[in-house]
Amino acid sequence: MKTVIIDYGAGNIKSIQFALKRLGFDAVLSNNPTEIFLADKVIFPGVGEASSAMNMLRASQLDALIPNLKQPVLGICLGMQLMCNSTEEGNTKGLGIFDVNVKRFSNDVKVPQMGWNTVANLKSTLFHGIKDDEYMYLVHSYYAELCIDTISETEYGLIFSSALQKGNFYAVQFHPEKSSMAGEQLLKNFLEL
Repeated sequence: MKTVIIDYGAGNIKSIQFALKRLGFDAVLSNNPTEIFLADKVIFPGVGEASSAMNMLRASQLDALIPNLKQPVLGICLGMQLMCNSTEEGNTKGLGIFDVNVKRFSNDVKVPQMGWNTVANLKSTLFHGIKDDEYMYLVHSYYAELCIDTISETEYGLIFSSALQKGNFYAVQFHPEKSSMAGEQLLKNFLEL
């Protein structure tokens, strides 16, 4: 099985690669469209600012490729947000995989949300072996609203989508690679889909 972590200049790709290695899986870092297209599993990470990240995806023509992938794809953090219709961060148009918008948290809560929070209402095989209200590690100032594709919810001033799924596309707002045993279980579940 070949797993590719998309390396487009906006990800915490090494920590994900190390987490997979601990689980006994190898992953290749690549921004080569052919290599990504031919992979068995694709991980789409992201850390940083949305409009810059979208510019980098466009520059390598990955903005056209990612929504057309047929194998299981896992978006992480900013990767998840870019898979949505749009984000208020830099008024950025996303990839439109998930029909939902990303909004900024209000000033009523400390931004960014940084640290451990629970994921609840788990609705996918992605969460096999993970209990409801398990803690995951998050760092974000923007959130995806609740929608038909929501497969887990988290509360921080309001209830938002902490994970989404539509067909072969999965996405999580939290960082599984930094979320201890529950995060490792989620990565393992994804790789074994």
